[in-house]
Amino acid sequence: MRGIEGRIRRRGFHQLAGVDEAGRGALAGPVVAAAVILRDGRPIPGVTDSKRLSAERRERLYRRIVDEALAVAVGVVEVPIIELRNILQATLLAMEQAVAELGVAPDGIVVDGLSIPQVAPTVFPVPRGDLRCPSVGAASIVAKVTRDRMMRDYHRTYPVYGFDRHKGYGTAGHLRAIAEHGMSPIHRRTFMPVRQIPLPLVAAGRQPC
Repeated sequence: MRGIEGRIRRRGFHQLAGVDEAGRGALAGPVVAAAVILRDGRPIPGVTDSKRLSAERRERLYRRIVDEALAVAVGVVEVPIIELRNILQATLLAMEQAVAELGVAPDGIVVDGLSIPQVAPTVFPVPRGDLRCPSVGAASIVAKVTRDRMMRDYHRTYPVYGFDRHKGYGTAGHLRAIAEHGMSPIHRRTFMPVRQIPLPLVAAGRQPC
């Protein structure tokens, strides 16, 4: 294998797990991390940063990653922990959970960005790793698809916010919905601009007036 992961493997790290997250910058919903160990380090064609792919393409690649990778796992940290620990610590916790859930023990971790989760294997932080490392790109797709599915489920409980469209990110439509209806239980109340809106909490399963 060429590239960054190839150089790491040549140093003796053969069971590399790529790790990435989705939802760190959202105003609502969980942060989700994924860990992926590619079989024999073989890249899966078409895998890249999930943000560069259409939703349909991500879904197709997600199924292929799950079918072909040696191991795939996810970690999910919900809003109460995000509020308690802050988003950076919650993101690292989700990454640690994902690595712990792998069915195959990795001997090295390649993580997107410079923040390092507290895991036993050696961690290699790689800026823009989802573009530069096949296993990290695969993890970005798994994390994104997993979280998008969760946000579509939340949409059925809180339809006025449009979570099925923006997945909890701060679009103009989402901000208007918060201003009109207040915050749902899955909104991150400590996040700007959410914390600036002094409106009542929406009860679970209840339609705001």
